[in-house]
Amino acid sequence: MTADRPGLLGSPVIHDGASRDPLADRAISVCDTTLRDGSHSVAHQFTVDDVRAVARGLDAAGVHVVEVTHGDGLGGSSFNYGFGAESDLDLIKAARAELTTSKLAALLLPGIGTIDDLKAATAEGIDIVRVATHCTEADIAVQHLRAAKQQGLETVGFLMMSHMTSPSALAEQAQIMRDSGADTIYVVDSAGALLPHQVVERVQALRDRLDDDVILGMHAHNNLGVGVANALAAAEAGAGILDGSCHGLGAGAGNAATEVMVAALDRAGADTGIVTRLLIDVAEEVVAQRCAGKLPSLDRGSLLLGYAGIYSSFLLHTRRAAARYGVPEAEIIVELGRRRVVGGQEDMIIDVALELSSR
Repeated sequence: MTADRPGLLGSPVIHDGASRDPLADRAISVCDTTLRDGSHSVAHQFTVDDVRAVARGLDAAGVHVVEVTHGDGLGGSSFNYGFGAESDLDLIKAARAELTTSKLAALLLPGIGTIDDLKAATAEGIDIVRVATHCTEADIAVQHLRAAKQQGLETVGFLMMSHMTSPSALAEQAQIMRDSGADTIYVVDSAGALLPHQVVERVQALRDRLDDDVILGMHAHNNLGVGVANALAAAEAGAGILDGSCHGLGAGAGNAATEVMVAALDRAGADTGIVTRLLIDVAEEVVAQRCAGKLPSLDRGSLLLGYAGIYSSFLLHTRRAAARYGVPEAEIIVELGRRRVVGGQEDMIIDVALELSSR
């Protein structure tokens, strides 16, 4: 056993010389989505003060990208998705004031957010826009990606629910996003339904299809308990940027926990440039304290989301419908899975609950 490189906690990372880790010395960037996807865990009630505190800590720890908006992206604060405590623009402005080295990103789902929303967010200082579509609908992102490039933004294509199509078909959709100006393309496991070997298949398919200068990313949910493992598998397959959120905050069972993922990357010898101990402090002393009682868990409902392949943000809506109509949430989730519903079909939750309640 040899110490190949110093760990960021001050002790050496030990590697077996006979089986050197494939991530050793690989440069891996990290995007923290606590202040966007994590918003689902707190019913979109993050305040400006919350954003300032979390963003300040993430920046000090050296996190590369910090994403800030309503959980459903720009324009997501609505009756359908839940009203936020503060406007997207106020949250973005608060984060911008705290970030010195981290880049600031916003999410945009065409059909929820508009190009006007994008222009307003750009004026408040975002560096990156992540344009998200269902994994078979990349064509609806074309105008948004092109508009973002015209505004001088870095652009990300975010292929949600990536478990619902084959690796080769996913790569075709990634090509559409790349041709529209996306600098980075993500495999997005919105349902937490993928297993590590399936992540590898999708990342490799994108790598084979796209030019070498395209950065690949992975956004993993934890509904089957393999969020961090999926992130590491994506990195080994060639992804250069990984998403996480502090304490795994996020829809369903939450996301890959940023602090756990970065600690694991340290152990694997990867070069993130993040001060892991400071990141753990942010998760424990800032996020956990501000979100006490609201941290996600791998319970029956969130597990069934991954098992049935359902969009993670459906969980809260499903629980409300179950309580309102007196139907077990598990029955609603299983039926939604049978119908293969996708993001944007939240109205089906009520339809299913009503049907089940009348049986």
